[in-house]
Amino acid sequence: MDLNGKVAIVTGGNNGIGLAIASKLLNYGASVAVVDLNDDAFDKGIKNCKFYKADVSDFNKANEIVENIINDFSAVDILVNNAGINRDGVIWKMSEEQWDSVLDVNLKGCFNYSRMVSPLLKAQAGGKIVNISSINGMRGKFGQANYSASKAGIIALTKTMAKELGRYGVNVNAVAPGLIESEMTKKLPKDALSLALAETALNKFGNAEDVANLVAFLCSDLSAHITGEVIKIDGGQYI
Repeated sequence: MDLNGKVAIVTGGNNGIGLAIASKLLNYGASVAVVDLNDDAFDKGIKNCKFYKADVSDFNKANEIVENIINDFSAVDILVNNAGINRDGVIWKMSEEQWDSVLDVNLKGCFNYSRMVSPLLKAQAGGKIVNISSINGMRGKFGQANYSASKAGIIALTKTMAKELGRYGVNVNAVAPGLIESEMTKKLPKDALSLALAETALNKFGNAEDVANLVAFLCSDLSAHITGEVIKIDGGQYI
């Protein structure tokens, strides 16, 4: 895959899956703008990569950040909406703050950066948008009403944008990971991990590199005739 000359934005790109995606796109030759609220682990010496600190749920800040990226890189060709949080709880105990914060970051954040980038891709008659959803946005998950709803919303948003932007040569797809090994999953109870593992056909969890490989493919010309799709990467966890 060759991404030389392409400029990519990766939200939530400072750790975990987002960092793996940013690194993978860099490895394939893209210049990468990482947007994240936390820059603690960001290596500011990486060539062709620049960090922008922002809360993705802030609409006006998203406009400012995209303008800054255009000034710095002169173009945007790829957007990966990866930023996301979870604030789990059963519906009868979930607070308004738990609901709002997850929907604001996960779904509104995806809208914000898609809204700012789509006119650019439309004007240049080409580009790629990849949104990170979840299998729990396809099936629901006990204790994750807010998270599952936000990820289901991303799926609907993906399909709608694919219809709206397809005539302008823009591909829009979603990736739906299952349980992926990360710092977040290390904090899960052992019984929850055992249950998730038992659901998988491959009897193993994926890792951030697995997701990054799929995202890089969807950002490349190899996926030229794929749009509006939701591709699970879950080891057969949800079949």
